[in-house]
Amino acid sequence: MTVPSTEDLRDFIHAEARLLDEGRYDEWLALWLPDAKYWMPLDYAQTDPIHETSLLYEDLFMLKLRVERLKGARTFSQKPKSRCLHVLNRPDVDERDDSAGRYVTVTRMHYVETRLDDQFLLALTARHELALVDGRLRIAGKRVDILNCDAAFGNIQLLP
Repeated sequence: MTVPSTEDLRDFIHAEARLLDEGRYDEWLALWLPDAKYWMPLDYAQTDPIHETSLLYEDLFMLKLRVERLKGARTFSQKPKSRCLHVLNRPDVDERDDSAGRYVTVTRMHYVETRLDDQFLLALTARHELALVDGRLRIAGKRVDILNCDAAFGNIQLLP
């Protein structure tokens, strides 16, 4: 791929969600650049993941640890395993710099997570920073803003 079309960018976002829904975490991890960050702010319109508390702010090393935990035989909180489903609106391409191979998409979605009799629904917005590296799109950063981030809710076991 030389220059991704808007449809290519949208397809990438849908493909990432499908990997998560299907529990294909190793393939999902392969989408990430080594210095990428996954950020889930604690507060609405939060601007600083370093000096303010976040629900999640992880680098690739921590994401790999999270995936290993999810796949682990001794992860008793995941017996049986949680399942999730991402229901995406059409991703918007908010920024594109074809000469630098940098793109920003914003996707509004519902995220459903279930385990045994428990199920919860989150409304959220995901902002992906994508980079074109060696002819393929990769995740340079992902920010997930939960609409009711200031409400009390249970543990999120998987990755919205």
